Amino acid sequence: MALVPYSPLGRGFLTGVFSKPEDLPADDYRRTSSPRFAQENFQRNLALVDAVKDLASAKGITASQIALAWVLAQGEDIIPIPGTKRRGYLDQNIGAMDVVLSPAELAGLDKAFPPDAAAGPRYPASYLSMVNP
Repeated sequence: MALVPYSPLGRGFLTGVFSKPEDLPADDYRRTSSPRFAQENFQRNLALVDAVKDLASAKGITASQIALAWVLAQGEDIIPIPGTKRRGYLDQNIGAMDVVLSPAELAGLDKAFPPDAAAGPRYPASYLSMVNP
């Protein structure tokens, strides 16, 4: 059995391109409907992304590639499907398949991202009933 992780780039958080909620377009659902992007959670979650950005910088690749390489390193039965609207991002995502993370790098990411690290729930309470009926 395979597992397809949903939103392996954390709805864009793990791309490292956001520094404040206002970086999102005014009509973007994450500004109003995603608790992890809410002002009170945003800065805490942004601090988590620093570990990904630091490793990406050291390896000369993108934060997205680090995030996807970590997911791919979890096992051959894990198949992330990141969404994108731009070909350049698609090329970056495909490039993640060539990224090799050392055991120390994987351990560092695991330490930086324990299961309860993200601030705020994945979805607003009204959505959770549809995800976990």
